[in-house]
Amino acid sequence: MNDVSSYGARLQLMGFTEVSPLERMERLASQNAVVVFSVSSCCLCHVVKRLFCSLGVNPMIYEMDEETDGSDVEHALSRFVGHSQVTPTVFVGGKLIGGLDQLMAAHISGTLVPRLKEAGALWL
Repeated sequence: MNDVSSYGARLQLMGFTEVSPLERMERLASQNAVVVFSVSSCCLCHVVKRLFCSLGVNPMIYEMDEETDGSDVEHALSRFVGHSQVTPTVFVGGKLIGGLDQLMAAHISGTLVPRLKEAGALWL
């Protein structure tokens, strides 16, 4: 049991299962009120994080450039959203908001805060 193919079998015996990047992305989005898929050096991602901070929201930040499977998640995310520009990508309450443009449009129109409250990311 030293080959790579047996690695998954050993994980399953120990109670772990291998998770595809798409499943990982979906789990993160569904298990957290707000998730931001980000790249640490991206200025657009920084704007998203600052907006949430200013609203008192503590999002789960997934820095794709700092995770070992980040490039795989980024590829899965690009297939999910339908285009190659995937940073930042925001999920609220398990639902895709989109990138910075869609987030700012929701904020300006007044629909973002109610969505954040509904997702449990804001209490007031």
